[in-house]
Amino acid sequence: MDWVTGIFPGGKENLNACLVIVNRYSKISMFLPCHKEETAINTALLFWNNIISTCGIPKIIISDRDQKFTSEFWTNLYEIIGKETHIFYSLSFTDRWFSLKGDP
Repeated sequence: MDWVTGIFPGGKENLNACLVIVNRYSKISMFLPCHKEETAINTALLFWNNIISTCGIPKIIISDRDQKFTSEFWTNLYEIIGKETHIFYSLSFTDRWFSLKGDP
């Protein structure tokens, strides 16, 4: 999961970025138009509406975003889902795995 920015004109709704999500097993890519300054809650809503509704909840997400964003993203996503869960996530540039307990 990552953003592509700087190459989109924006248009009427000022959607000037694209959230790219790739399923590493099926190699299916999804390109979701969004704003360059998306917050973690807006990204979680975008992820919920476009990914979880069609593919289900992923067990692992790999992103090169910073730890604070990733933590807020997962926390907000599990608040949207309304579940208490224990999940693990990894940042693509490290070999470390982080644990996050999401509470509704």
